[in-house]
Amino acid sequence: MPPTSSSLLASSFFLFFAVSFFFSLPHAAKLPFCPRDVLPLLPRQVSWPILNSLHSAVDLLPSFVGAASSPNDTLEWKGACFVKNRAWMEFHNKTGSEFGGGTLHIKVSNSHSWTCMDLYVFATPYRVTWDYYFLSREHTFVFKEWEGKAEFEYVKNRGVSIFLMQAGMLGTLQALWDVFPLFTNTGWGENSNIGFLKKHMGASFEQRPQPWVTNISVDDIHSGDFLAISKIRGRWGGFETLEKWVSGAYAGHTAVCLKDSEGKLWVGESGHENEKGEDVIAVLPWDEWWDFELKRDDSNPHIALLPLHPDMRAKFNETAAWEYAQSMDGKPYGYHNMIFSWIDTKDGNYPPPLDAHLVASVMTVWNQIQPEYAANMWNEALNKRLGSQVFNSLSSTFDALIVSLAC
Repeated sequence: MPPTSSSLLASSFFLFFAVSFFFSLPHAAKLPFCPRDVLPLLPRQVSWPILNSLHSAVDLLPSFVGAASSPNDTLEWKGACFVKNRAWMEFHNKTGSEFGGGTLHIKVSNSHSWTCMDLYVFATPYRVTWDYYFLSREHTFVFKEWEGKAEFEYVKNRGVSIFLMQAGMLGTLQALWDVFPLFTNTGWGENSNIGFLKKHMGASFEQRPQPWVTNISVDDIHSGDFLAISKIRGRWGGFETLEKWVSGAYAGHTAVCLKDSEGKLWVGESGHENEKGEDVIAVLPWDEWWDFELKRDDSNPHIALLPLHPDMRAKFNETAAWEYAQSMDGKPYGYHNMIFSWIDTKDGNYPPPLDAHLVASVMTVWNQIQPEYAANMWNEALNKRLGSQVFNSLSSTFDALIVSLAC
């Protein structure tokens, strides 16, 4: 009689936990395989619940282990698979170019099992690449040519940053699977964003009884009333989810209500896309703004109206607020405040495993994909805070961000 699905499920669970228990005993020798390495071979009903409990989208973030700059400056650390790891940089000029290239040496040993592997990301201000190691031996990663004098000087003085994917190959793939739906404009994506916020922030989204849209009168809205907006699906939904996680906020976007001298209601917000496709500060008629949110915003926004306290409303200078809003209308989005709005303490600005090195390396990737957008984000931010125009290249920005983002 063929086994039923329930008996197969029970047998698989028993096999997995029996193997896990045996190889966790103190007398056990080096594992021929790690129990979690065989999870994909088990039935999906068994493997996916366990994988989901072991890994999450956060595991996609690499952990900074150090920087390798010369043979005389050896870096050592403990990996996810290999316990003993050493790295050093060797400079050479095999191509005959002006500044040559280099070889990153990584020696790995003492693996937890015969089937595990370590996955690494290597970064400079000019490139981000990766490699993985399965065998206990010395490995090399060749940089044929440096991207000019700037990268050569940077690596010579600062080294190549090395990041470890703590979850390993399997965990990283699982994390990718968890991250992908965050940015999809589907019900799956919406549930994934809600699940991420619940798991990592303890935030809960309780479904309201219908109707889901409140019939509010503009007569009940006053100047200074605050609009807190949370988008939970699509491109902006995924971005806001990660933004909430990093900043600790429960709203990803905000706007303010204002009435003009004739009593007409307007909404002032930053990040409105104009006819040229630019993100700008905009002051929009309430009817236009509300109609878009109800009918055309596919990110399924959750909008809360937070009125000013009567005492604060009595102090609110409507005339001055309206004049200021008009003076800002059409100006560029406040990129220079975006990153630094997350940094408000001397330390502890990032949830683990985020750190200053990782943030700066992510910016390196972003600079390759959208250089103009990246320049808006951090070059403008540093120049504004230092009252300078010195940050106009990625190498100088990268160095400064390592220092400033760590503070």
